[in-house]
Amino acid sequence: MPILSWLTRESDLQTSLSVPYRLLEPVSELSAGEPSENMLIQGDNLEALKALLPFYAGKVKCVYIDPPYNTQSANFAHYDDKLEHSQWLAMMFPRLELLRDFLTEDGFFCCQIDDSEAPYLKVILDEVFGRSNFITTFYIQVRYGNKTLAEDNDYQKVIEQCFIYAKNISKSKPNKVVEEYKLDKFEWEITTSSPSETIELAGKKVEIYKPSSYAIKKIPASIEGLKETWATGSLINQKGSSGEFLDKYLAPRKGIDGLGCLYKVSGIGEDGLGFRYFTGPKKATATKGKFYSGVPLQRRNEMSNGGASKTLPIPNFYDLSGNFGNCRAEGGVDFRSGKKPEVYISKLLYHFSSVGDLVLDSFLGSGTTSAVAHKMGRRYIGIEMGEHCTTHCVPRLQKVVEGEQGGISKAVNWQGGGGFRFYRLGAPVFDENGKINPAIRFAHLASHIWFSETRTALDKPAKSPLLGIFNGVAYYLLYNGILGDKRPDGGNVLTNPVLRHLPPFDGPKVIYGESSRLGTERLKAEGITFKQTPYDIKAR
Repeated sequence: MPILSWLTRESDLQTSLSVPYRLLEPVSELSAGEPSENMLIQGDNLEALKALLPFYAGKVKCVYIDPPYNTQSANFAHYDDKLEHSQWLAMMFPRLELLRDFLTEDGFFCCQIDDSEAPYLKVILDEVFGRSNFITTFYIQVRYGNKTLAEDNDYQKVIEQCFIYAKNISKSKPNKVVEEYKLDKFEWEITTSSPSETIELAGKKVEIYKPSSYAIKKIPASIEGLKETWATGSLINQKGSSGEFLDKYLAPRKGIDGLGCLYKVSGIGEDGLGFRYFTGPKKATATKGKFYSGVPLQRRNEMSNGGASKTLPIPNFYDLSGNFGNCRAEGGVDFRSGKKPEVYISKLLYHFSSVGDLVLDSFLGSGTTSAVAHKMGRRYIGIEMGEHCTTHCVPRLQKVVEGEQGGISKAVNWQGGGGFRFYRLGAPVFDENGKINPAIRFAHLASHIWFSETRTALDKPAKSPLLGIFNGVAYYLLYNGILGDKRPDGGNVLTNPVLRHLPPFDGPKVIYGESSRLGTERLKAEGITFKQTPYDIKAR
């Protein structure tokens, strides 16, 4: 597969490895609402992503990012949009690598861009996610073609792109478009004279009538795929034996008799969607009932309840020029450059996540992704570096919790509720000498060790030396007196008494601690691989 080369590529590929793990420090006065998993983080997104990785690797269903487009424009108040090309690539590549590791196996990655860097971004996305995991490109009309003050320009950009990738395309299934129709029952009236044909099927006398006149309230032509014909034998909905008879013997005659035939079967009686069958010499001169014209068999039950639905492919073009043009103050915060309308983000989250899923945006801007996720019942993590994290994102999400009615609120019947927690980046897990920062507590270090060993996140905070079992191996951590000895080094050294107090596991074990007093042969006999903290703790 072709790869993209730039001046600092080799060192940039190692950037994410050298980024330190940092603590996340909660800021209660900038949080809002009920206690919640929803997170708003202020800080460099590369460091924030590294801090989050041990806790959320493999947990995020949908990542959406809207990074700087590198248009070389000086009009962006909140971002540096005039990076040298290789600097932009150096900024993007390590962040994309980390974002990939957050996705669930059936997760989706969505990246907004315009054509300033789109071709180069596509090549590095193919490298990071695998070209086979590319799904499609959404093309979004973001401004009107005939409403511009830039009349002196030779060209005008009206389209942006959003690249869509899967973590594993064989497992990622989007939510497709479902159109629902609420329809009234359709009245029909048929006037007949005498049978146009009489046949016998399976010993039954069948009289076939063609109507001399009929009037039907047709299904609206705007409902594509539901034809406006009025009846065939295959669409008559009978019960019991009469229904079986019609489906078995009359439906095959559809191609012979064509559309517009009313079938009357002698001796069967009456039933169905308003069809009445007469026996003997009595003739049907006028008959009324309920019927859904031209509805496929699999939909007739839906139609009988007054509605129908269709599942359609997801389109890859949206004209949202009006929405983009009017969203500058959406959410109660003014963000003049690069803001995305809630209706657009809601389309992405609808297709690529479900209620309760975790959504991540590491270029949060004015907070649109988090606001939409909150209203749509998704959990979310939003990361933003600039001061607008506190001047824009915080007040916007506070308004969402309070029930603000802008954006998509009315469409999703948003009434308020929930909450979010605000965090800033704290101290590194390790100091400049590679020793564990004294501020690090057991649960934090346990999460880092578990991730470094398993590449997965701990489901629950660790409260025991036994962190968990993964692929048949048990992982333990001796740190901060977890066994109950409150002395600084109490219980952090693997000794015979400590080993006896560890939760048992009959299989291979990896134990982290400051040192081990057990000899090589004893460790081997117990199935223990001992690793020393902090030296054997891998950053990533």
